[in-house]
Amino acid sequence: MAFRFVHTADIHLDSPLRSLALRSPELAELVGDASRQAFTAIVDLCLAEGVDALVIAGDLYDGDQTSMKTARFLASEMTRLHQAGVRVYMIRGNHDAMSRITKQLVLSDTVTIFGGRCQSVVQSGAGVDVAFHGLSFASPKAPDSLLPKYAAPQEGAANIGIMHTSLAGSPGHDVYAPCSVADLHGHGFEYWALGHIHVRKVYSGASTLVMPGIPQGRDINEAGEKSVTLVTIRDDRSVEIEERLTSVAQFERVSVDLTGASEWSEAIVRIRAGLEHSREAARSRYLVARLGLVGTSALSWSLMRDRDLAVAEAEQAAEQVGDTWVEKLELSLSAPAVGDLGSVADPTLELAQSMRANAGVEAFRSEAREFVLKTIADLPPDARGFAGKDEAGLEQFLDDVLVRGVDLVTARLKAGATR
Repeated sequence: MAFRFVHTADIHLDSPLRSLALRSPELAELVGDASRQAFTAIVDLCLAEGVDALVIAGDLYDGDQTSMKTARFLASEMTRLHQAGVRVYMIRGNHDAMSRITKQLVLSDTVTIFGGRCQSVVQSGAGVDVAFHGLSFASPKAPDSLLPKYAAPQEGAANIGIMHTSLAGSPGHDVYAPCSVADLHGHGFEYWALGHIHVRKVYSGASTLVMPGIPQGRDINEAGEKSVTLVTIRDDRSVEIEERLTSVAQFERVSVDLTGASEWSEAIVRIRAGLEHSREAARSRYLVARLGLVGTSALSWSLMRDRDLAVAEAEQAAEQVGDTWVEKLELSLSAPAVGDLGSVADPTLELAQSMRANAGVEAFRSEAREFVLKTIADLPPDARGFAGKDEAGLEQFLDDVLVRGVDLVTARLKAGATR
C-alpha cells in the first residue's frame, strides 16, 4: 500500500480583485469567487482520490483579512476532510502572518498548523510511515534561510519537508526565506512541499522538490491553467507525482492579427476565431481573455476612435463562444504607410507622417521628457511609477506615448473628416 497526499500552496483565499474593470461586475464576481471554487476542487480531489493527507505550504489566506465569511467557508471545507479521515498539514506563509483569521479560527485536531519552531509529525500509512516537517514564520518578512532550523530526516520513515520560500529568487516575488535547490536536495528528505512562487516548477534530484504554483490565477500576470500536485509515496519510499487541474477561471493573452483587414466585419470574424481557438485550448471552465489586436490595418484609426464599440463587439463575440470573457482590449495596431493607400493624396496621413518624423527629433523628445518629469514630480510618491522605474523605462515610455499620440491624433482627425 502507498501513502498519498495532495500538495498545494498560495491559495490566497478571497484575495481582493484590484485589476478587473469595475464596469463588469459579473466578471469581478466570477473571478472573486474563483479562489473558493479552486479550494473546493482541491478538497473534492482529496476525497475522490481517497488520499491520506492534504499539505498546504503557506499563504492559505491573503493578508490582513477579517471576514468571518472566509473563516466559515474554510471551516466547512476542513470539516469535509475531517469527516473523510484526511489529515491536513499547514504552514503559515508571509501573507498568513498578516491574517487575523490565522490567529482566531479554531480547526479540528486532524489539522496540524506548524509553529515558529520546526515540528515533526509522523503519520503511519499501510506500508510506510511518513514524517512531515514544517515551520511557520510569524512575520511577513523572512530574510534568512529557514533550512538550518529543520530537523534531520527520521530514520525508517519517508520524510516530507514543508517550506515557504522564494528559493534563489523569482521576478514578481519578494525574497522570503531564501535557500538553494542544491541545499534542499542535500538535506535528506524524500520530498519538499514548497510554496511562495506562483508558477509551477519541479526540481528533480536526490529528492523531489515541487513548487506547485497558485491553484487559481487572479489576474493576467498569473495566466494559464493552474493546478496542485498529487503525491504517492511507495513502500520503498520512492516518490511519484501527478499534476491535477484546479483553476476555474483561466487568464490568457489572446493576440489577433488584423493585418490587411479593412472592414469591421472582417475584424470581428478574426476576433471571434481567436477567442474560439483559445477557448478550445483552455482546460479550465472559464476563459478570461486579455485581447490584443495587432498588425497593420486601415482599421487602426477607427478602432482607436471607437474603442468602446470594439470592446462591445469583442464581448459579444466572447459571449457567443461561451464561458469566455474579455477582461481588457489592447490595441497595438499600425496604419498602412501613406504609399500603401494609393496615389490619392490624404492630408491627414501626410500630417501623421510629419508628426512621426518630428517625434524622432531630439529637441522635440527633450521637451516631452521634461514635461513627463515635471508631471512625475507633481504627483504623490505612490503614483510616480507610470513612466518606468529608471532611465531606460522612461525612454521606453516616451517611445510608446509618442507613437500612440500620433495614432490617436490621426484617428481623431480622420473621424472629423468623415462626419
